Amino acid sequence: MHIIPRAFLYGILISLATACAQGINDHPDTIYIHGNIITVNEEQPFAQALAAKEGLISGVGDSETLLRLKGPVTKIVDLAGATVVPGFIDAHSHFAGVGTQAMVANLLPAPDGPVNTIAELQAEISHFIATSPIAKDYKVAIGFNYDDSQLVEQRHPNRHDLDAVSTEIPIVVMHQSGHIGAYNSKALEIMGITAETPDPAGGVIERESDGKTPNGVMQENAHFMIFFRLIPDFSTPDLVALYKAGEHAYLSNGFTTVQEGKTDLETLNILPQIAASHGFDIDIISYPDIAAIGEEALRKDRQISTEYLNGFRIGGVKLTFDGSPQGKTAWFTKPYLVPPDGQPPEYSGYPAFTDEEALAWISLAFTNNWQLLVHTNGDAAIDQLIRLLRRAQPNLKNRDHRTVMIHGQFTRKDQINSLKDLGIFPALYPMHTFYWGDWHRDSVAGPERANNISPTGWMIDQAMRFSIHSDAPVTFPNSMRIIDSAVNRTTRTGKVLGAAHRLSPMDALKALTIWAAYQHFEESIKGSLEVGKQADFVVLDADPLTIEASNIKNMKVLKTVNNDKTVFIRGD
Repeated sequence: MHIIPRAFLYGILISLATACAQGINDHPDTIYIHGNIITVNEEQPFAQALAAKEGLISGVGDSETLLRLKGPVTKIVDLAGATVVPGFIDAHSHFAGVGTQAMVANLLPAPDGPVNTIAELQAEISHFIATSPIAKDYKVAIGFNYDDSQLVEQRHPNRHDLDAVSTEIPIVVMHQSGHIGAYNSKALEIMGITAETPDPAGGVIERESDGKTPNGVMQENAHFMIFFRLIPDFSTPDLVALYKAGEHAYLSNGFTTVQEGKTDLETLNILPQIAASHGFDIDIISYPDIAAIGEEALRKDRQISTEYLNGFRIGGVKLTFDGSPQGKTAWFTKPYLVPPDGQPPEYSGYPAFTDEEALAWISLAFTNNWQLLVHTNGDAAIDQLIRLLRRAQPNLKNRDHRTVMIHGQFTRKDQINSLKDLGIFPALYPMHTFYWGDWHRDSVAGPERANNISPTGWMIDQAMRFSIHSDAPVTFPNSMRIIDSAVNRTTRTGKVLGAAHRLSPMDALKALTIWAAYQHFEESIKGSLEVGKQADFVVLDADPLTIEASNIKNMKVLKTVNNDKTVFIRGD
């Protein structure tokens, strides 16, 4: 698109801007001029200026034309040549978890954190216990995002490792996938986990060499059944601080809309209250975990809606069909390259639901016209989603259901047409190419399957829309790292993983803006910079379409604007 000189484009677009101006009854609140504006609107891809009135875009065009609309109180903002793109939409993340991440021990490995050995993990937890108000006030130690694939020891920490830190206070450290947790003996005691506790359906309690005694590592539903019970009931001031810390993390990365992508009952209760009492500078879309909270809890005093109230709405419901490929709990049709300790060579992960259990939840969503998000990482879980959506078709109230395949990491090429035919929208996770690409190639699935994780190239070939996301707090909600991973697909060791699936920078932008808006049924109000849509945009320190691709990850968000309100300025 940059083959055409922009000056020529601006000249052509003056007439469009003038037409916009004639449709405005009064003066704009704000006019942004002298920018390098990438609209992500194919009919008008570039502009110099934007006008906004009452939070909506009222004009797009060149600076001279839009300045004619200036009134006595119109604010003029000179962008001084900076690049502007639509506000980013995190198409799958966990808003509440990002807030919690900001207030617990950071166990991430390099380059995002300090933990590359179990000794460093122990040191971080010890420091947290000694210094954190949470540990002092609530008598629990929490750490997020250790990664066994990056630890020197190449294993999960166990209860003995955590007992060496403390046996007096319960300790839980969560794996970077979010699907596995390690607990000390005190935490297991409080939660009633003993040698006699059976593995729950869809979960595993890892055992010591006697085959009975829990070693502290809990997988999938075994982890989920106790993790949220161990998290303290934070006071309202602490919750406000937690959520505001999470909101800042998103805003500083240019996100104006985010998901709360697997909402538990407590979070579902408190988020609307805080939205009403304190407000959010970001739009939050919640998808409650329907299998965890149940149908009755969702219906009681709650409503799935397309309308935001104080920046919050419930957009649909969430199901989880399998686990994590990096944690080796995702459900494959072929065995893992290197099975986890204690598993046979034919181990290929496991499902969270039987077909009949999952079909009941899908049918409930379809009958009530609730948008459905389904976490599927392994190809067997994706087969299950395809199989069950075919069976559930008679229950559809709306053919445009936009059921979302969350992650779809190991989608096979032969599954692409089925996804397209069934109207399943892929929300993909190409950040895995950096964070776990080497691990997927060398330990999880081997080179062929690893090369095709998040197969965006196959979907571009089929003219399919898809989104890309952070899955924060699994990783930080780093928008530049998301775009970098989708465009470059380089691993931690600098190797390219699946060159055929590299996106152009423009397609990566679309997947983080207008296509992500479509995923949420919001394409008419968000996702591109055009008249009538929300004035949500990001000011960057470089142009992602022209910068050297390897430098995309180093770009910075200078300013985030939501509904024509500046909600983040770097350096403030």
